Amino acid sequence: MTPDEYLNTILVRETVNTGPYSPVRGVQASLYPLIQRWAGNRLVDVHPSGSFMKGTANLSGTDIDLFVSLSDQTTEALKQIYDKLFNFMKENGYSPSRQNVSINLRVSGYSVDLVPAKRQNSYSDDHSLYRRRADTWTKTNVVSHINHVIASSRQKEIRILKLWRDQKHLDFPSFFLELVVIEALPWHMSETLSGNVWRVLEYIKTHIASARIVDPANTSNIVSAELSPADKQKLSTAAATALRASTWGDIVL
Repeated sequence: MTPDEYLNTILVRETVNTGPYSPVRGVQASLYPLIQRWAGNRLVDVHPSGSFMKGTANLSGTDIDLFVSLSDQTTEALKQIYDKLFNFMKENGYSPSRQNVSINLRVSGYSVDLVPAKRQNSYSDDHSLYRRRADTWTKTNVVSHINHVIASSRQKEIRILKLWRDQKHLDFPSFFLELVVIEALPWHMSETLSGNVWRVLEYIKTHIASARIVDPANTSNIVSAELSPADKQKLSTAAATALRASTWGDIVL
């Protein structure tokens, strides 16, 4: 089996059903009435975002991000919105955990990240959301993020690198990982899947410590700044270890 055949076999095994009747989408249907009760007339929409919509999800890490869009007329501060949704979910029988911009729940066996955000105006998809670790806010546009990843055509490489991350227990946020893969693989490159993954590992080993990765929807949001120097060094060391592996099975399973 060639390296590409090996990696493609893994991708087939890890395929996620993202169609309209996907079991994961049932999570949205079950949570929607509860979120609607919490938000009241402030609720604009609840829709999937993240890896599920970008085509970068893996079955072994099956989850779904639900973007909770609130009206620009919402009066509460972003931190209040975040805290109130967390407490509401706890009061209604869930065991939420706080993440950086999301609230994680287990629903019907799935890991669900609720991302509450306030629409900046009614004329665009720009939203403001709370960043808990920095205790501040940032502008985001999940539609732009989805389109950016889809346009890159690097979903296969991203999925393989996500499996590597998860199996090696690395702290590498998915959006950061996606942008790193895109940065490491210019759009005009046309190599094999294994060659591309190898190139990304080389990039992580050599450049992750100093790379300045910017949110394509908000140039003032430096995504790479969310990881500490120690976290980046750990990623570099893990990539160096992968590059010394004798087989692809030592890198990703």
